[in-house]
Amino acid sequence: MSTVAAAPTVRPRLAGTTAERVFVGRSLLHSLRDGESLLMAILLPVLLMLMFTFVFGASIDPTGDYVNYVVPGIILTCAGFGASSTALSMASDMRNGIIDRFRTMPLRSSAVLTGHVVASLVRNLVATAVVVGVALLVGFRPTADIIGWIGALGVVALWILAITYLFAAIGLAAGSPEGANAYGFILLFLPYLSSAYVRVETLPEWLQWVAANQPVTPIIETIRALLMAEPVGDTLWWALGWCLVILAAAVVWGSWLFRRRTRR
Repeated sequence: MSTVAAAPTVRPRLAGTTAERVFVGRSLLHSLRDGESLLMAILLPVLLMLMFTFVFGASIDPTGDYVNYVVPGIILTCAGFGASSTALSMASDMRNGIIDRFRTMPLRSSAVLTGHVVASLVRNLVATAVVVGVALLVGFRPTADIIGWIGALGVVALWILAITYLFAAIGLAAGSPEGANAYGFILLFLPYLSSAYVRVETLPEWLQWVAANQPVTPIIETIRALLMAEPVGDTLWWALGWCLVILAAAVVWGSWLFRRRTRR
């Protein structure tokens, strides 16, 4: 009497966006548990805004209108602080072996990266809302209509998405969470070398070229113009172009790094 060997069981992959939803929830849960990092991502930009507004504001702009100028720069600074934690989280996942365990499960490997990025986007938008709320309390008076607010929020969200993917790729490229934190920290200086806190024409002559030709300046100028109901001009296209280029490069680099690291 012959026996028929049982066919090996093939585990189906999670359908649709189930895997992405699971990892987004996982990353958000980790954020809530790491309350200190979340608090600092919000508190530090708020403290910066208060310091620049009340300590340096009168010296930079004696008219008292400096808060309207500095808030867009603070928003992008807030985005950078919030997104930088993605590099640390990604590097920690790669080092502690949890990615190897995920590879044995029926899910898309890219879902891990997507989960970190989407969760960071949510965290950053919440932090941005808090910063804007505090800014309104200390005298920020935007004159934008609903279209201007939607446009500014769209630019902020696109920048957060781009820089978060970039930080995720840095976390994958780094050999350790400490290295990822150090590499990402360099990017946090970009707003200080832009028009975030002072006008470009007031910078030293050699630094004006750097400030005028780096990605943060047109993004800040676009957000500032949209919130203050001023003409946007060509800065909008430069801002969108920089965001899309950074996003595309970071997605390609991060996906390649993830496949390379998980094949080991």
